[in-house]
Amino acid sequence: MEVTSLISTDTICLRLQGHTKSAILDELIEVLDKAGKLIDPKAFREAILAREDQFPTGLENGVAIPHASTDAVRSPAIAVGIAPDGIEFGSLDNQPSRIFFLIAETDAVAEEHLDILAMLTRHMQDSHFIQGLLQAGSANEVLGLLAGDAQDANAVEATADAAGATMPRVAAVTGCPTGIAHTYMAADALKVCAEGMELPIRVETRGAIGERDRLTEQEIAAAEAIVIASDTRVDMDRFAGKKLIRVPVRDAIRDPKGLLERALSGEATVYAGAGDDAEPRPVATRPGIYQHLMNGVSNMLPFVVGGGILIALSFMFGVDAFDPDSPNHHPLATALMTLGGSEGAFGLMIPVLAAFIGMSIADRPGFMPAMVGGFMAVQSGGGFLGGMIAGLLGGYLMLAVSHFCRHLPRSLQGVETVLIYPVIGLLLTGGIMYLLLMPLADINSALVDWLGALGIGNLILLGTLLGGLMAVDLGGPVNKAAYTFGIAAIAADNHLPQAAVMAGGMVPPLAMGLATLLFRSRFGANERRAGKSCFVLGASFITEGAIPFAAADPFRVLPACIVGSALAGGLSMYFGCQLPAPHGGVFVIPLVEHPFHYLLAIALGSLASALLVGSLKPALAVEARLDPPCSSGP
Repeated sequence: MEVTSLISTDTICLRLQGHTKSAILDELIEVLDKAGKLIDPKAFREAILAREDQFPTGLENGVAIPHASTDAVRSPAIAVGIAPDGIEFGSLDNQPSRIFFLIAETDAVAEEHLDILAMLTRHMQDSHFIQGLLQAGSANEVLGLLAGDAQDANAVEATADAAGATMPRVAAVTGCPTGIAHTYMAADALKVCAEGMELPIRVETRGAIGERDRLTEQEIAAAEAIVIASDTRVDMDRFAGKKLIRVPVRDAIRDPKGLLERALSGEATVYAGAGDDAEPRPVATRPGIYQHLMNGVSNMLPFVVGGGILIALSFMFGVDAFDPDSPNHHPLATALMTLGGSEGAFGLMIPVLAAFIGMSIADRPGFMPAMVGGFMAVQSGGGFLGGMIAGLLGGYLMLAVSHFCRHLPRSLQGVETVLIYPVIGLLLTGGIMYLLLMPLADINSALVDWLGALGIGNLILLGTLLGGLMAVDLGGPVNKAAYTFGIAAIAADNHLPQAAVMAGGMVPPLAMGLATLLFRSRFGANERRAGKSCFVLGASFITEGAIPFAAADPFRVLPACIVGSALAGGLSMYFGCQLPAPHGGVFVIPLVEHPFHYLLAIALGSLASALLVGSLKPALAVEARLDPPCSSGP
């Protein structure tokens, strides 16, 4: 099929007028609409923006290829546009994009069309070809360049196919969510780069038309390394026992040579095999469930932080000022509580946690069932535990469903993601959650009773443990686990643990700032400057502020921070401090029960860590305390 079947002079615009991403897309969509290629321009625009939300389609060398497949397209076409001054389009090299290929495809993507796209994208990294497009004086000249490029690409493809008759040293798989452009661009980038390196390669693509050029058992066995450059699920069991490296599809487009060199170096790890369609996991890594839970917690945190601070701000008008029936009622407090509380961010906290656990396990098919399960947990009083269970259920059930759906007839494969997965996933996850609602509520009540029954001795031990854990990895998985426990306790209406958690989390950066003041001879100039910012970060409950100090001297800094954080957490419990807000640092201390004792706990913990660091770190030589020499400037 000729390139003119998708690109014609009436779908080429040599002078785009827009100066923003949105304006450029609108112009190109208008070009396609005037050419009679679209049924519903508005729906097509929504599809394009949805694709951009997954990740921007700006490439290198000033080229961008926004694309979508949708029934809003009357006939497949490509709009070509030139913006000489360039605009920001989220490119791989952070440079303005000047050449745009807007691809409009129907839901039934034709294989011949993807062959054309693969040919066109082959020379998108050729600076001479790019310059030719930018200097073209007419639409016919652009069309002539593209048609000639396609012919050249045919010849290169034929040469590559002939070379591919030998057994490959590298076997690769590429794929992107829509499978229109990035899949084939990544494949071409790897092929062209391997050809220049005289490296035999075979590439399997998993695009909109399904799997193409599937790697054979012999090719996999012969390959020294496997490269998976894909944002979609890949049949992984066949690679068990092979050295393997997995990256997003964009990495293969951005730096194919570096990727191939990494695969053939010692960086690639032997894939142990984790089941069909699983994420590749090097031998001896953390269990998968742990990673999935942490993915949910990480994505939940913005809701916790944003909602918590808005709740804290609403309390500044009075603890009950958000209540319309309160004599202290203030409309702004009500608005802040609505945005941050159970009707806003906090109400979404557990469903979002569940959704991203499910998505981590089963990709996009696991997102919706897990989120609904999390919402059911909130409504039933299942709480934080219910949300985690919903996420795991939704993810692993959809993983099983997608496994069985591999054997569906080809005629049904086009509707599995829009019909079969949502319906079956919702029925299975929702049905099981419905059966679990009562015991989950009982477990949550038991957690409340257990926390309430803890004696003062047990509470001090718990506070010491939670505070110390906050400093173990300074914002890493252990820190998040302790923080998550505090949030769960708030959900269970017990505000003691979160006070200990926040006290422990504030100590490390505050301690490092204090240490740089008290023991200046132990720190270089850069560290002393960083110490000033640590006061702000610590006051804001950003534990990560101490990371530069821990990275420079982990065996002294981390133990000192753990001791101080544990002391602060234990003292917080001893003083009976309670914190109803999940975040906020000094901004929410007025909400703490016994605020002056709470500040004392944080101050003593910070001082203890600072003194330990000062006593453990040796004094630096005078020249080591000065600013490092600069290569340029005064």
